[in-house]
Amino acid sequence: MSSKSHPQQRALVIGLIVIGIMFTTFFGMRALHAFRKFNGHRPPPPGKVETDVELIRDWMTVPFVSRMYHVPDEIIFEALKISPKNNRDKSLMELNQEYYPDIDGFVMDLVKTTILAHQPPPTAVPPKTAIPPLTPILPVIP
Repeated sequence: MSSKSHPQQRALVIGLIVIGIMFTTFFGMRALHAFRKFNGHRPPPPGKVETDVELIRDWMTVPFVSRMYHVPDEIIFEALKISPKNNRDKSLMELNQEYYPDIDGFVMDLVKTTILAHQPPPTAVPPKTAIPPLTPILPVIP
């Protein structure tokens, strides 16, 4: 069978290959985009939730503060009246210089106030209970 004797079959094979390449490219790009987006979502730091807002420094970014204090970064950006787009990697000092250059420390103070207002409620620690010591079970001798 030569390729000239079956041009419809050849066109079908080429068409299926092109559709397969387009299909692979489309879903590959979607997967790549999802992996890039997933990179920024890390689990919260282990241990207790930080509550002392005085530990916030001007070199920190909004996503860093958000993870540290367990407050969604959308809430912080909304309070600052700043779009999160292109501002996630900027420090609090850079955001202050860019959006509020006339008011020193405005972003820092507003972030601290927002964190205090939106922190999750403290979890109750159950009281310690006395556990009786383990006693060995002795076999009964008849």
